[in-house]
Amino acid sequence: MAQHDRNFVSDHEARSARVAPLSASRAAAVRTYEGRVLPRQEEDVDDQGLAFDIATMLDRRGLDRRRMLGLLTLGAAGLGLAACGDDDTASATSTSNTASTSALSEIPDETAGPYPGDGSNGTNVLTQSGVVRSDITSSFGTSTTTAPGIPMTLTLNIVDMVADDSPMEGAAVYVWHCDRDGNYSLYSDGITNENYLRGVQAVDANGDVTFTSIFPACYSGRWPHIHFEVYPSVDDITDATNAIATSQLALPEDVCDTVYATTGYEQSITNLAGVTLASDNVFSDDSGATQLATVTGDTTNGYAVTLKVGVDTSTTPTAGSAPSGGGGGGMGGTPPSGAPSGMPTDMPTDRPTSA
Repeated sequence: MAQHDRNFVSDHEARSARVAPLSASRAAAVRTYEGRVLPRQEEDVDDQGLAFDIATMLDRRGLDRRRMLGLLTLGAAGLGLAACGDDDTASATSTSNTASTSALSEIPDETAGPYPGDGSNGTNVLTQSGVVRSDITSSFGTSTTTAPGIPMTLTLNIVDMVADDSPMEGAAVYVWHCDRDGNYSLYSDGITNENYLRGVQAVDANGDVTFTSIFPACYSGRWPHIHFEVYPSVDDITDATNAIATSQLALPEDVCDTVYATTGYEQSITNLAGVTLASDNVFSDDSGATQLATVTGDTTNGYAVTLKVGVDTSTTPTAGSAPSGGGGGGMGGTPPSGAPSGMPTDMPTDRPTSA
């Protein structure tokens, strides 16, 4: 095939030129090549244009013309290489381009557990002024107690799968997790008046929410994790039924091993040894395949935890409410002697395994 730097001629234009009706006086003088009318009657065969060259090649090889011409979006240079190669080369080029795009899986719906603090199981911290914040290490309101532990920055990238994985700008994300002792503020004995390690952020134009916190413990029966809920907007957070996604993030084992070897996390070593991602009652279905975070950093400077969260806004959430029972503190601390404000007084105080 002739090589040239002429501007691209669309297949539609080329076909139109080939099949344009001719007057009776010109029909006898029409020039053709291999049974096909030359679109540029005054030019040599080598100067008929890129579309004519490709169509000729396809006719010779018996290839699907529409499929091949679809590759024109790769540019004339790329097509020149594909057209001059053999069939295997052209096929490999197309396959490679297709394989570069991977589909994002929807984040699984998970229980909010017995310590959500969103009003679905007792007190509702989401109605309190000050809950919208990026630094959640300290309590807000009447207390300013700071939870001790290895520093951690958590970034969730929230995208709308229905809108081609575009950032869900303006949505709100509520995050909460246990402290270094495996206890939850608002619920566990001795910290029912604290609300640290809980907060809300609005999703930015890149789809991100970022929180400053501490690395959570591992308490008995559960893999180290972080809870989160996604709401349509900050205005919707006061009612837990408005959540459009409720899930949990899992932390990598190697990072947990390193953190739990530091002072203050000692009890987490034993607890982690008794559970795996495959045995955890939340992550066991797929070992947390879409919920396992990426973590970088060290115990001196802290860790950066990231996870991309695909939300299918066309589906109805199937989780979020607390399981039956609840009201206890996370193992690793002493369970509270009573239920927090707003929780039914007849609710059992043993800690359920789906926290």
